[in-house]
Amino acid sequence: MRFFLIDRITKWVVCEEARAVKNISLSEDFFNDHFPRRPVMPGVLILEGMAQLAGLLVEASLKEKFGINAKAVVSIIERVKFRDMVKPGDTLNYTATLLSLNEVAGKAKVEAHRDGRLLTNSEMIFSFKNIDDPKLDEWRSKLMNIWMSQDNQTSQ
Repeated sequence: MRFFLIDRITKWVVCEEARAVKNISLSEDFFNDHFPRRPVMPGVLILEGMAQLAGLLVEASLKEKFGINAKAVVSIIERVKFRDMVKPGDTLNYTATLLSLNEVAGKAKVEAHRDGRLLTNSEMIFSFKNIDDPKLDEWRSKLMNIWMSQDNQTSQ
């Protein structure tokens, strides 16, 4: 199964920062089991949403800075803090800030907010995997166009 935990990218500044939104709906599959009659978004999926955004930023930054087209893979998640539960009807605002980057790894600070309040934060280190798959690159490009369409985008 392939799932995306980003609905819209709202800010995109390669080599600096990205922001995205995820609207949490009661129809999300994970609510069937987590937890019956008390739906709570699993913390690992909040981390996954932040990792998806940060990974996209790290990959684009790697390509711009070093001319390397590789996929980012989370290798270390540091200092994770969860401050509150996420429930149906919530909107998560993700932020990924690039902290460092070289040809073999990148590091990003990630946060998830709800109504301006910090819910989850961490730092993630990504390693790179060279994948020569034009169809994957085409699919990723189409997704980025959807996530950053002019109708959805608020800055850069």
